[in-house]
Amino acid sequence: MKYCSHCAATVSTRIPQGDNRERFVCDQCDTIFYHNPRIVAGTIPVWEDKVLLCRRAIEPRRGFWTLPAGFMENGESTEQAAQRETMEEACAEVKLGQLFSMITVPHIDQVHIFFTAELVDGRFAAGAESLEVALFAEQDIPWHELAFPTVKQTLQRFFKPDPAGVHVFDILPQQALRL
Repeated sequence: MKYCSHCAATVSTRIPQGDNRERFVCDQCDTIFYHNPRIVAGTIPVWEDKVLLCRRAIEPRRGFWTLPAGFMENGESTEQAAQRETMEEACAEVKLGQLFSMITVPHIDQVHIFFTAELVDGRFAAGAESLEVALFAEQDIPWHELAFPTVKQTLQRFFKPDPAGVHVFDILPQQALRL
């Protein structure tokens, strides 16, 4: 960030009074700009005991498989974001279930949230961000072709449910490298 969106003056990084972290602060009007983690919301869509996965048509990880998910937009709930992303990527309408996993990925400033979901009518197709979309039984999932550690670990937990409820965990940089 170079310029203030309020007065167009330059900004610099410093620790504002009463804070404990460096922030972007306007050199003229002292507006503080906070950069917080971004939320990725998605679903684990199921139809007849199979999970719907999308082969990515965009970077990062183009050509790899993922659960339908993407960045939450302002003005929508996490549930709305998960349903919207499923429709955009897989052209699939889902009925949301419970929150299944919440994964913090601090080295890229993201939090990933996945809900269980049922396909409403079994229909799906590749959306603009997907090369193809397919249903997979657990044994058929292309485990070595999954796009992200958050997806891999969510699917592993999904097929071996923990009675504890919501799965909350972190993905650290060294785990991301071992995908």
